[in-house]
Amino acid sequence: MALSNPTATLSFKCIIDSHPSKPNPLFSSSSPPKLNTTHLILQVADSGKWRNMVSFFPGFLSKGRDVESLKLELYERIAPLDRGAEATPEDQQRVEQIARKLEAEAVNIVKEPLRSDLLNGKWELLYTTSQSILQTQRPKFLRPNGKIYQAINVDSLRAQNIETWPFYNQATANLVPLNSRRVAVKFDFFKIANLIPIKSPGSGRGELEITYLDEDLRISRGNRGNLFILKMVDPSYRVPL
Repeated sequence: MALSNPTATLSFKCIIDSHPSKPNPLFSSSSPPKLNTTHLILQVADSGKWRNMVSFFPGFLSKGRDVESLKLELYERIAPLDRGAEATPEDQQRVEQIARKLEAEAVNIVKEPLRSDLLNGKWELLYTTSQSILQTQRPKFLRPNGKIYQAINVDSLRAQNIETWPFYNQATANLVPLNSRRVAVKFDFFKIANLIPIKSPGSGRGELEITYLDEDLRISRGNRGNLFILKMVDPSYRVPL
């Protein structure tokens, strides 16, 4: 592994799709009627408000069950795929279908993930279609075989990618919001074997869109179309400044 080309050695660096593109600019009631037994029948008959309020709770519960069912199906589908390295085209298609169901407006509760505290912390990469991370063209012992993490802190607009066994490489980046779901990512430092810091030459750039977010699952997509599925492991983790 030649240290003269740190970007090439850090295949894990993105959990995005890197490209030298120029980022876009920063994006920049009245109270309900009083319920009483005298007028209850008339209120229900004359106003849709009460019917809507009554029907809200069953719909909400059904939506929650749908989300949990989809998440369980997703976890079961990706569990044997070695983060995607063992996925067949059929496996990839099925994972993509489940991910899109979770990303759909009907079940995706967090509409503006970059304004949500749920994004903060350390996430473990469970699955990706990115070959720059999976490195399936290499012998298995030369691939990242340990866990891979990505940490994000919304308040400081910092991100960090952490590779464990056998390379222990790291990368940190600044985030530039493009809208409430998408960021431009600019890597500033790499660390080889968790020991040797190297300043980014400036070419480590990309974009990342958070397409689904809840307290324990995040789905993201890079600007080259790659899919990333991560689970929360430490919401208190802070990215180094």
